[in-house]
Amino acid sequence: MNRKRTTAVIAFSVAAASLGACKGHQYAADSAAMRTDSAAGRVDSATRANADSMKSADTSMRHADSTAASRSGWTEPGILGFAWAANAAELNVAQLAEKKATNPKVKAYARELVTDHREMEASAKAMAAKLKQKADTTADNAHDVLNNSRDQLKDLTDKAAGNDWDKNFIDKMIDDHQKTLDKLQDASKNTTNTELRAALEKATGKVQQHLTKAQDIKNNVLKS
Repeated sequence: MNRKRTTAVIAFSVAAASLGACKGHQYAADSAAMRTDSAAGRVDSATRANADSMKSADTSMRHADSTAASRSGWTEPGILGFAWAANAAELNVAQLAEKKATNPKVKAYARELVTDHREMEASAKAMAAKLKQKADTTADNAHDVLNNSRDQLKDLTDKAAGNDWDKNFIDKMIDDHQKTLDKLQDASKNTTNTELRAALEKATGKVQQHLTKAQDIKNNVLKS
């Protein structure tokens, strides 16, 4: 082999080696980039999975809260609706008793009921306006009170006035106020609104006062 050919062969070998080295470096770089992209993909997937998990947990918590609220059976509109219905029921019957009761103590008690329940009705309306809630009178608690009141009013309207009428009216007031007291106490325990709870506790105190007075009239005034 002459010197020129030898030189050409050497030059070709060097070029080939250089090209191979370049290809090797490029392959290594591409592999590293692929590994980086893969790692980034795993991190991104993990991030999305974590976010989905947190979203699912948050949804579960909201669902649990909603379920707990439905178990209690009370909502703010439902509480306001019951308060309105209870006041309306007592007002209707007490107004009748103002006219029809014959015992002076019973008649005075009826007047007290009218005065107090009008004030309580106004307070309930003010609370509804403050909370920007509409009283729901279609809920079971309010609906039951209104139905019972309608039946009571018809029964007391049809009965003849006298001592028996007074006794019957007082018995109904004892039963009604005890049921209302129980409902108000239950509603108070199942609301997280501090203003509404305070209003319910105030109403509970007044209802308890009415109940105690009716029991006293039955035991000490209408014994015979």
